[in-house]
Amino acid sequence: MLMKESFSRLFGLVEKETDQIKQISVEAIVPSPYQPRTLFHEERIDELCQTIRVHGVIQPIVVRRKGQGYELIAGERRLRAVKKLGMTTVPAVIRDMSDSQAASAALIENLQREGLTAIEEAHAYQKLIELHQLTQESLAQRLGKGQSTIANKLRLLQLPQAVQEELLKRTITERHARSLLALKEPSRQLEVLKEILERDLNVKQTEERVRRLLEKEPAAPKKKGKRKSVSRDFRIAINTIRQSIDMVKQTGMDVLTDEKDHQDYVELVIRIPK
Repeated sequence: MLMKESFSRLFGLVEKETDQIKQISVEAIVPSPYQPRTLFHEERIDELCQTIRVHGVIQPIVVRRKGQGYELIAGERRLRAVKKLGMTTVPAVIRDMSDSQAASAALIENLQREGLTAIEEAHAYQKLIELHQLTQESLAQRLGKGQSTIANKLRLLQLPQAVQEELLKRTITERHARSLLALKEPSRQLEVLKEILERDLNVKQTEERVRRLLEKEPAAPKKKGKRKSVSRDFRIAINTIRQSIDMVKQTGMDVLTDEKDHQDYVELVIRIPK
């Protein structure tokens, strides 16, 4: 509880002592667009249903007003269980929150609970960085985590969408995925991913496969002159742009991109058909 309160305070989300619990219509609640959790295990929902059937909803959900109804901020699993039980109302705390505050609250609430996949956690970190204009170091300090932990999660967002989907489905582990990052070409990463799935490679076997592929790659020619160091803010900016492009592609649009790495800057050309 103390950790939760400190997180809320650090992100400007302090609970009010005057919060009142009200029974509101289940049908009047729409899902949170900021929910980082995309997979919900039915067996866990069924277990929660049994608890609610016996004891009721012990902890109210949190919502904010949205149009004529409400938008969920925290309590997705509880709401799903209530719906599954056929209940028409649910106890809720109604908060007055901006979009940024609602997004932060939804992300933090889920980060504090177990069960997020590595890729869901990475997206949650990225969203918090964008919402609050944070560096990796400052986010790590606010969450009480090591900067390397945040950095390793965010690096997963550089992997092809197919790899991220397998992480989401838990068919591969985070360590499998991190070993693929050593391969710079997405085609190579997908090649090894296929082998992992088809041959059921463990992490050690995957790392060995990656090592052998790296040994076959020709050594990169040495560039003359001193290369400028790349700042963390630069990497965050580039990763954010790439992630945005991937999101647009997922809508079905045939987006064409061309990325060139120059000495002093990176040139990104994006072509979106009308």
